[in-house]
Amino acid sequence: MQPGFNVLAGTAPPHPTAVVAALGVAQILGWGTSFYFPAVFSQPIVAETGWPLGAVVGGVSIGMLAAGLISPQVGRLVERRGGRPVLLTSSLCYAAGLAGIGLSPSLPVYIVAWTVLGVGMGTGLYDTVFAALGRLYGRKARGAITNLTLFGGFASTVCWPLSAFLIDAVGWRGACLVYAALHLGLALPLQMFAMRGDPAASAAGVARPAAAGGLIGREVGVFVLLTLILATASMVGSIVVIHLLIFLQASGAAAATAIWIGALFGPAQVAARIVERILGGGYHPVWTLTTSVVLTAAGLVLLWSGLSPLVLAIVVFGGGFGISLVARGTVPLALFGPERFPRLIGRIALPCLIAQALAPSLGALLIETRGADTTIGLLTMIAILNVVLMAGLLAMRSERGRDPGTPE
Repeated sequence: MQPGFNVLAGTAPPHPTAVVAALGVAQILGWGTSFYFPAVFSQPIVAETGWPLGAVVGGVSIGMLAAGLISPQVGRLVERRGGRPVLLTSSLCYAAGLAGIGLSPSLPVYIVAWTVLGVGMGTGLYDTVFAALGRLYGRKARGAITNLTLFGGFASTVCWPLSAFLIDAVGWRGACLVYAALHLGLALPLQMFAMRGDPAASAAGVARPAAAGGLIGREVGVFVLLTLILATASMVGSIVVIHLLIFLQASGAAAATAIWIGALFGPAQVAARIVERILGGGYHPVWTLTTSVVLTAAGLVLLWSGLSPLVLAIVVFGGGFGISLVARGTVPLALFGPERFPRLIGRIALPCLIAQALAPSLGALLIETRGADTTIGLLTMIAILNVVLMAGLLAMRSERGRDPGTPE
């Protein structure tokens, strides 16, 4: 029998590099047509329809909320059936949601279409694919997860110019339909190729131990604290990213300067993920999360205090935020093992995605009522509190002893 050949699936899985590349292209398209959608599409939609800007931009919050609410069920489905049927659902829902947005005759239909798109987000973005990779590669999935986030970091770089081109060429409605077609014609076959020979899918319907998704003893406390840290990081990071230009101008940057400084955020994320990819094999992923939390807090302290150039503050913060998503996939895998990973990461995704869904409105409310500078200060205090929580997690992990799979 050939190594890696899956008897039940009847086919050998692709090489890990091909798997990550295929899923990575799908991630670029997925993030670019959901989370990053309003940046380019909102103004043309408002100009044609007259719908309120808040409602148009709020579509992404509706989508992320829907994604968060279904995430625990998605995790259980990946655990039982593997990634293939879930990612198939994602591509179909993305296509249906984008087609619905493009054909929307009214604002209520637009919101419903975003709900459908949210199901696509919940079944196809990072958390779900992390779970699928964990099922494919077990504890060896860390490198694949990190590499996948490198692709995702280029979503805005690829899709913002492409969206602008499509809108100029065929209008915003036509652009939505083109993206729907790309999800069916490009993302769907790529994801099905990547999940070919998925051992979890081949074992569909085979009973798993009842404890596979359960937590025992001190694990419950570790899981709750880890989830709180990751959700807090998601909330703080999303508020800063969404309102970054406002915060930079409140810190003294002119509008044009704020734009080019803000543009450093994306490269800082990718650079930090590259460093993690190169060095990450030599230490436990919990130290990636620790570094993320510390860098995020340090970047906000620098931004709020004015003690350093704004460029340094954004690079430090961007690096911390960039590897937080890597940690979101790798830390639960290392702490709780691959058997429970899909279900547990689904549970973790619920508060994280809800926090991201609420971030635009919460940030806007704080800025309007407290001012941008006070809002930065509040976020800085929360980020520092997250460092304290991280110290607590490290202490709890130390009391448990070394985890299986910790690098020697």
